[in-house]
Amino acid sequence: MPELPRRLRLAPSLLSADFAALGEAVERAERGGADAFHLDVMDGHFVPNISFGPALVRAVRGRTRKPLDIHLMIEKPAQYLGAFADAGGSTLVFHLEAQGDPAALIRQAHDLGTQVGAALKPETDWDRVTPWLDRLDQVLVMSVHPGFSGQSFLPVALPKLRLAREAIDRLGRPTDISIDGGVNPETAESAARHGATFFVCGNSVFAGGDAAENLRRLRSAVERGAGHEVR
Repeated sequence: MPELPRRLRLAPSLLSADFAALGEAVERAERGGADAFHLDVMDGHFVPNISFGPALVRAVRGRTRKPLDIHLMIEKPAQYLGAFADAGGSTLVFHLEAQGDPAALIRQAHDLGTQVGAALKPETDWDRVTPWLDRLDQVLVMSVHPGFSGQSFLPVALPKLRLAREAIDRLGRPTDISIDGGVNPETAESAARHGATFFVCGNSVFAGGDAAENLRRLRSAVERGAGHEVR
């Protein structure tokens, strides 16, 4: 089967932005070349932190038409898919470790008119996601333990990226392979070499310097990595 062309996309994570000037941060990142925005939703139960809700997603939607990637780090995603779809989420990403039947969650998200992804924690085996690959628009491989920004990249993610790349290529689907956690130019290049196509980047965009220049460096890194992919 011929290999499908791949989109390499950068999605700044708004958990790392200045909350007091979030709209301006979104606009600067969009002007600087962001392809999407990643919003971490945490309920204080599935992970030990609390973050964004539908109201904030709606506010961000009012500042950009770029896709909004909604990472649902919550125990009961089925109860909230509709609220985040209505707020303007483009892709709803649930965790395989959360409550609910993955097949039902995938169907619910598609029925709401959104794309859908499944996320795996670092300790979760790759095989947990394989039954659903033919129905997913995104697979999110966590390279940190979910809950807090600023953590270091865990290399255990790299073999999962490679397995994802091989499985999705066999299916011939344009499924995004997302990497989230500790993504900087060095780790982004390595992730791209192992097959990632969607790069969630937080501190490496917002923590210092110019967002546009930070995004330029990240894009150069992922393009280098994709050009020297592990086979």
